[in-house]
Amino acid sequence: MLEDCKNAQERWGGVHQLIDRWLAERRALLTNFRELQDACDADLEALNKARIDAFSELLMDYISAGHFEVYPQLRAEAEAFNDNAALALADNLLQRLDMSTELVLAFDEDYASATRCEYHMARLPAWLDRLQKGLTERFSLEDRLIGRLHAAHAPDAASAELHAGSSPGV
Repeated sequence: MLEDCKNAQERWGGVHQLIDRWLAERRALLTNFRELQDACDADLEALNKARIDAFSELLMDYISAGHFEVYPQLRAEAEAFNDNAALALADNLLQRLDMSTELVLAFDEDYASATRCEYHMARLPAWLDRLQKGLTERFSLEDRLIGRLHAAHAPDAASAELHAGSSPGV
């Protein structure tokens, strides 16, 4: 997942300040996710709620930034260019993104309080596996969204489409 994040940042970095910031948040989220996985694998019983809370906060911030900042900005850009095909794709992708959003919200709920966290601690490795799968798909969908709704309208759209078309999963 980290390698895919690097590729996305190289592909879309510099295109737009909002997207750059969001991709940096994605990278921080993935680094924290990997550290939490490693800690979980090393000694689940030594893992504390503060560490899970730090990850959950990054996760919720990232998801929120997508839904309330990045996606609306990308839609507005497509609307400004009267790109109905891009808007139709965005609607489809956003519906698919909702599934991973529900997964993230369920994770946050399971680990929100000390009591719930303690109760669900044994399930943390399975939760992290589910999150990894969900986030991997989410990042792929988000990259497609960025590629179609933003890069297609960049000043050098032909170059952007060439890059988007050559990347896996796009």
